[in-house]
Amino acid sequence: MAESLRTRLMRWKFNLFPSYRGSGARILYIDSTLREVRLRLPLCRRTRNLNGTIYGGSIYAAVDPIHAVMLVSLLGPRDYVAWTKEASIRFKRQARTDLTARVTLGEDEVAAIREEVRREGKVERRYEVNLLDARQHVCATCDILVHIHARQRHEPAAAPAEMPAIPA
Repeated sequence: MAESLRTRLMRWKFNLFPSYRGSGARILYIDSTLREVRLRLPLCRRTRNLNGTIYGGSIYAAVDPIHAVMLVSLLGPRDYVAWTKEASIRFKRQARTDLTARVTLGEDEVAAIREEVRREGKVERRYEVNLLDARQHVCATCDILVHIHARQRHEPAAAPAEMPAIPA
């Protein structure tokens, strides 16, 4: 599915947000349904380490906020809070080229989260993201634990038309 004007604007804001911009990564695509995000982490002066490969911190920073932002956007920023509670990264090979990743969330997953939060008040979900080099080899796998709960009255709500992690 193609990007909509709304998701294109979200992508631009995300890429301009200083902490994400500092990672060196760029969001390439956000599906109009907000269920798919594609990103690229270039091997460049900013991301290259002494070995000529991509820093592990840049790899992690590229994928860290993606699931939480997608979930809040899909569930509703006025009603839900999502944040990365825990993460780990497994390096499988050195990243000697640009890396790409594709993050997807199915409709069933979002519905299950909504139901569990309604029943239990909170839920934690674990997601895995593979970062691929130019030859489509997995260079790193990030394992991300996201905590989701219903927004309480005292918690300020994010603006409904914006991605919650990005200021207007």
